[in-house]
Amino acid sequence: MINVLFAGNDGVFDGILTCMLSIFLRTTTKEPFTFYIFTMDVSHIKSSYIAISEEKTEYLDSIAKSYNKDSKVVRMDVIENYNRVFANCPNELTYCSPYTLLRLLADEMDEIPDKLLYLDADILFNRDITLLYNHDISDYEYAAARDHYGKYLINPNYINAGVLLLNMKKIRQTGLFSKARKLLSEKKLLFADQSAIYRSTTKKLMLPQKFNDQKFLHKHTVVRHFSKRLFYTPYPHTENIKQWQISKVYRIFRYDAFDDIFFEYIYLKEDDSSTMGFLREIQKNDSSLMKVADIESEDSKWNNKSFDEKLYHLCRVYAATKAYAKQLKKKYKLN
Repeated sequence: MINVLFAGNDGVFDGILTCMLSIFLRTTTKEPFTFYIFTMDVSHIKSSYIAISEEKTEYLDSIAKSYNKDSKVVRMDVIENYNRVFANCPNELTYCSPYTLLRLLADEMDEIPDKLLYLDADILFNRDITLLYNHDISDYEYAAARDHYGKYLINPNYINAGVLLLNMKKIRQTGLFSKARKLLSEKKLLFADQSAIYRSTTKKLMLPQKFNDQKFLHKHTVVRHFSKRLFYTPYPHTENIKQWQISKVYRIFRYDAFDDIFFEYIYLKEDDSSTMGFLREIQKNDSSLMKVADIESEDSKWNNKSFDEKLYHLCRVYAATKAYAKQLKKKYKLN
């Protein structure tokens, strides 16, 4: 069994779905997966901070079982633990969201196994997950790669906590997470849980950057992490482009390595009015390609693109859809 942990609210559902698809489409293992999702409702802090629903969890579970009947998705509402530990603490209004703190509750959950891969929702696998998961961490609390900016600004071995291969047995012995929780309850930290984990660590295994590449995609990249990054053109600025913002991924990063993941993701979307529902429009009417450009658009810049740029993007998606249509319709019993 390969055990994976996500944490988040309803807003990261598309991230979890695309990440799961990337795992399934890149792995050759016959082992089943258990995906744990830590979630909670803290809409008193922000109206969009609502828990991932049971219905959406069941949907993810059905996707997992379509690849391996023994795989499953387990939803865990951790609001009681959160309120006891983190409510009104100095880091509750962290730079990301309160949900980034939830991974630090894993040691309190009896259901959580001894080995666990924590993943942020803004991640896609470019290669087989077992390349990461099969690392021997028996002598370490966890394995992690360096933070792209933190390794220059804070410490050469400063970690990015978006990908953590956790030895929960060792963590419970050393008290890593309990120490991190205590630290977070006492003072505000620049990067909240990430800094708390780093400061509380007894022994970690440093992984090569290919296991959590926050800036580039290479052939050898195992995990592409779509975290906020700095762009220098046309002027220095930051952007927080996520993998489910498909048009931005194509327009800005020019990636085609994830096409099969995106195509299947689009097929599984149920809301025809959403930005990711445009393939069904194409299927209905081949001549709707340029009409679809407006449906698919996520910002006004799309309308300023040339005809060739729009057509290139849409036709590539369209061509692949033709190839995938019969296979996916049969697999998911779509009309």
